[in-house]
Formats: sequence, C-alpha cells, structure tokens
Amino acid sequence: MFTSSGGVFRSGSPQQQEADREGPRGDGEHRSPFPPVNMGGAVSAGEDNDDLIDNLKEAYYIRSDLVERAFRAIDRADYYLDEYRDNAYKDLAWRHGKIHLSAPCIYSEVMEALDLHPGLSFLNLGSGTGYLSTMVGLILGPFGVNHGIELHADVIDYAYQKLDTFIKTSDSFDKFEFCEPSFVAGNCLEIPPSESRQYDRVYCGAGVQKEHEDHMKNLLKLGGVLVMPLEEKLTKITRTGPNSWETKKIISVSFAPLVLPKHGASRKPKSAPLPKYEVRTLQELTRICIRHTLRVTTDAADSQSRGRGASFSVGRGLAVAGLHKYGPRFKRRRVHRRHCNALVLATRQVVASGGIGPAPPDGNDSQRGRAEEEEEEGAGERDARRQIRGSRRAGRGAVRVVEEEEMVEEEEEEEEEQQEGGEEEKETGELLRPQPAVNVLRERILGLPLPEPLKMYLLFYREK
Repeated sequence: MFTSSGGVFRSGSPQQQEADREGPRGDGEHRSPFPPVNMGGAVSAGEDNDDLIDNLKEAYYIRSDLVERAFRAIDRADYYLDEYRDNAYKDLAWRHGKIHLSAPCIYSEVMEALDLHPGLSFLNLGSGTGYLSTMVGLILGPFGVNHGIELHADVIDYAYQKLDTFIKTSDSFDKFEFCEPSFVAGNCLEIPPSESRQYDRVYCGAGVQKEHEDHMKNLLKLGGVLVMPLEEKLTKITRTGPNSWETKKIISVSFAPLVLPKHGASRKPKSAPLPKYEVRTLQELTRICIRHTLRVTTDAADSQSRGRGASFSVGRGLAVAGLHKYGPRFKRRRVHRRHCNALVLATRQVVASGGIGPAPPDGNDSQRGRAEEEEEEGAGERDARRQIRGSRRAGRGAVRVVEEEEMVEEEEEEEEEQQEGGEEEKETGELLRPQPAVNVLRERILGLPLPEPLKMYLLFYREK
C-alpha cells in the first residue's frame, strides 16, 4: 500500500539514531552522512527459517507459543523473489520495487503486541506481500475475519499468488485451521466514514502522521488493539471506552510515512471500501467441520501415543503444529515417578498384609486372665507397629535406591540425546525441532469412503 522502506529498528549511538531519523525515504534514498543503521539487524542471521525463529526467541522478540508456531509454519523465504532467497533469514528489511517485507524483529513485536486469539477480526493497512496476514490467519481460525488493504494492485496479485502457493503446497496448511485473508486495492486514508466498519485488531505498516491518528482509532472496536508507527515509535493503542484510549510505546522505529491521497480541484475524493464480510456456505462449513473432527481425532490419538493428556494448544488446530511443550525427556521422568509411586504403594500393601495381629483370646473368664490378654494384645500391637515402621523405612530406602538408579539412567540417556542433538542444541537449550512426519490429516481424508471429487474438495485441491 505504501512506498515504504519498512520497519527500521533503532539502536547504536544517539548520533546514529539521529542519522537514522533522517533515514530511509519513500524513494529509497538515504539522505544522511551515516550509513543506514539496523534495517532490522537486532538478531543474528539464521541458516533456515527455524534457526531465525530460534534467534528471535533467544533475543525475546518472540515470547508466546502461539506467535512462535505461526512464524515456524510459514517460511519467510517463500515470500522473496527466487534470486533474493539467500537473504530471507537475515533480520533485515527487504525491498524490490513495490514489494517489501519488514525485518523479522519488527514483525515479531507486531504479532506479540496484537495479542491475537481465534475468532477475532483483523485489518492490515498496507498488507503488501500478505506474509503478515497469512501468519495472522493461522491464529484467527476459520471463524475469524482477515482483511487487508493495499495501494498497489500488482502487489495484491503477488500476495494472492503467494497465498495460493501456501494453500496448495505447504504442509503447515493442514496443521492449522486457517482464516484466509482477503485483499482490496485502495488507500487506507480514503476509507469512508460511512463505512462504519470496526475491527478487533488493526495494524498499519507505514508511519502515521499525528493528524491521521484519530482516523486509525475509529477503525477499532471497543476493547480492540491498534498497532502502528506513530512519531517514530511502534505504538500499541487499546480502546478502553467509546472515547478513551490506552497508549503504550513499544520500540523506536523508522517507517516511511503514509502516502497521502491526491485530490485535484476537479476530482472528487476517492472511496476505498473495505473487503466485504462473507457468510460461509453450508458446503464450506461442512468442510471445516469434517477437517476439524479428523484433526481433533488425530490430536487425541497422538496425545495417547505420547502418554500425555490433552495436547498443548491454544486455539483450534495448533496442537498438531509440531511443537509440543514437553519433549521425550519430560515423558521419561513422569514414567519414573509413576514407577516409584507404584513401589511405595506395593510396599505399603506388603507391610499391611504382613503385620502381626494380636493373639485371639482364650476362654478364661477370670479378671486376671482378661488383664493378661489385654497386656498381650497391647504388646502385640506395639510389635506390629514397630514392624510396620521398620518395613516402611526399608521401603523408603528401597524407593530411594530405585530413584537414584533411575536418575542415573535418566542422566545417561539425556547425555546421549544431547550428543546426538549436536553442539547447537547444547548451546541454545531449545527443544528438539520436530522431524518431518506423514500428513496424517491428508491420509485420513484419502481413506474416507467418499467419491474422489469430494475428497479433493476436503483437501482444498492440494496436490501434496
């Protein structure tokens, strides 16, 4: 939508920040005696998409599991032109003609600040390549709203091309319930007030002039969140009431400003209508329901095979995203604990069954006989309690021995896993990355007793 050089993360000396403030203009020329400072560059470059996400997590730009899964699900390089893919995993903004991507650290802060949840409505002002909108769609789920407005029609064509490639070829598409984005051409400053459309979440990808701040705020629902560059700060604004707002400055950035509408004396102001809300057909709802049912069944089977309870998820479809909170070592520890608990219970049962009870009384009715019997009973009970306490001590000792042996075995197994995981795993301490697996959802759909055209419809006509 904008001739924007995108998010520039400020760091370095005050002189450098002042130079960057003069920074990248809409025409791409940097009019400062200093070189461009940190067009991103807040974290180290990665060898691949997962490596880049690991670096963003380590630098605390990505802080939530939901955002992490969305970033891992979409390869940033897929939104680059083929000849520039080698630069995709650097924390740098990229621009080629009208096509632009902000730095990964900027997108990370934006995604975290938006506080996304399934079922929300989202508006992307300056949707560009559709990279951000696609990640947001993975979180919103099938019953959210995902709209974007972009100034350049050819960029919208590029975004739809990338979206179609993601749906048709990416394995991540079957791991999430997706809210497909919809884009329209226009200038966000020309959205008519009569539109009266409001959203739960709004992001603007260009520097907003102070005089247009209220225009942006009016796009928010009550309780909604707006994230935009305002006065060289990435700013989060929450609508707390009809006329009340809560503002938080996140980080210093430098974005090219919004492109202002051009109105001649003889030209009427243009209108930029937002995408229409579309009511899903019964056929589409049926497809969503069938895929969801198969996915949930797959999640439950996967949880049982892993010896866990419910899958770790936040929102529909995220449980099968390939990232689990607990790895194999956590599962093994729980097995050890259950084993130890079973030993304790078994020890108690043995002690209880092996206790010596009091001797049965004889038939002597004399008072002296009864007294002797009572004394014998008391002595017998004391002996039994002593034996029980001794057995318990022995049982606890045995349990401690078992626990020590299990801990030694566990440490040895963990050392073997770390050695196999490689030096990088030791240094970062990250969970092991998910290994490529069979697309279970696809296999289950293909195994249904349905006509082939209906199966392909359920698969969104995906080739693989």
